[in-house]
Amino acid sequence: MPKPLVVNLFEMNCVSHIVHGLWPHPNNNRHRINDAEYWKELARLLEYGTFDAVFLADVIGVYDTFRDGLDTAVREAMQIPRNDPFLAIAAMAAVTHNLGFGGTFSTTYEPPFGFAQRISTLDHLTNGRLGWNIVTSYLPNAARNFGLDDEIPHDKRFEIADEYIDVLYKLWEGSWEDDAVVLDRENRIYADPAKVHYIDHVSEHYKVEGPHLAQPSRQRTPVLFQATSSPAGAEFAGRHAEVVFTGGTPEQVRAYIRLLKERAAAHGRGPGSIKVLVPASVIVGRTDLEALNKLESYRKYQSVDAGLAHRRSTIDLTLLPPSARLVDVLPKDYTGHWRVLAETRPETTVGNLLSQLGGFHEGRYFVVGPPKTVVDEIERWIDEDGIDGINLVQYLTFETARDFIELVIPELRRRGRFRESYNNGETLRERIFGRGHARLPAEHYGAHYRNNPAALTETTQRLRFEAAAA
Repeated sequence: MPKPLVVNLFEMNCVSHIVHGLWPHPNNNRHRINDAEYWKELARLLEYGTFDAVFLADVIGVYDTFRDGLDTAVREAMQIPRNDPFLAIAAMAAVTHNLGFGGTFSTTYEPPFGFAQRISTLDHLTNGRLGWNIVTSYLPNAARNFGLDDEIPHDKRFEIADEYIDVLYKLWEGSWEDDAVVLDRENRIYADPAKVHYIDHVSEHYKVEGPHLAQPSRQRTPVLFQATSSPAGAEFAGRHAEVVFTGGTPEQVRAYIRLLKERAAAHGRGPGSIKVLVPASVIVGRTDLEALNKLESYRKYQSVDAGLAHRRSTIDLTLLPPSARLVDVLPKDYTGHWRVLAETRPETTVGNLLSQLGGFHEGRYFVVGPPKTVVDEIERWIDEDGIDGINLVQYLTFETARDFIELVIPELRRRGRFRESYNNGETLRERIFGRGHARLPAEHYGAHYRNNPAALTETTQRLRFEAAAA
């Protein structure tokens, strides 16, 4: 049987997400992000197209490195203004029954107890259709927004995240036993107090007494997403993540998939326990000419300035001669090179690099053409690179999603790569992993706390050791 494709729409509650400069396009609706009807219209469209989920990215700072300030980001609406992703999910959930949702929240700056309640509430309101994208945040401005002078080092942020999510497992999985809610009207007992527990968590960064304020939702723990490509991220994902977003060249993606499987196995998890998705740029038309005309219409609005701001460049490349080679004009100690020059050869000219920086991501996971061409390429990503799905990058809202629904999904269905319809009432975890998998599987680290009150006060360090040794 052909391997089916997971399809999420890649969103952010902002005007310009990762394809920069297109918000003034006359067919774009991005300026409507403050209007609840925008999110409702989007959700109805995606549910009509039977998308797996809409995935909302987020950051908690501004990109203010380029040209030494926030002017470029604000002028270009480059991820500012930006609103809360989870409040948009609440609006979309109200008008849908099957569409899944993924929201991004950082483990670095806000305490876990209130977040646990917010997530349980949304999992109730969506009837189990919720996922959480675990991030640790990376912008220096984000650190300063929460009272720090600079970013916490990368690997230290993952250590903090490990403790953070341990608190959440105790609240979501362990604080209320499965049969704690009895709804006994005759004896006036809503829940059995003997089956609702304090967690009394104490670790280096957190001290949380509990109990969890919300009763268990259908999934208890939301589907755990993570975006990463680092070794520390792979170790964290091997223990926790169920869906990982990554990117790069085909070789990099294949190598990272192998690493994720190795780390998952080290924590006692099976080879299919982590699904891997890549951001995919798909421009489709009924003919080659129609698709190419769309691409050209988009390119007219590209913003190199916004692309440089997003990549946190510390040098204004627009001031350098277009014909100059990067190796000849950039300082040898250029600190911004890893963001701006990723996958770019030093011999590349400044002009060629600037032409790539408008946010069009024209690498492996980029395709332009009619439906057959597009699906041929998607099948190559699945079969050769080993991916499980895509986060569909938007050029125009709602045109990108509508084109994919009308032109690509029928071809995917003809080849057995995409569902014909939803299974009504399934949770998001069941959609991704199959019926009967509404909750974390027993092999998952977080399931250790399930109906196990004694585990709530065990130390995080000992549990980590046991999970790694399993």
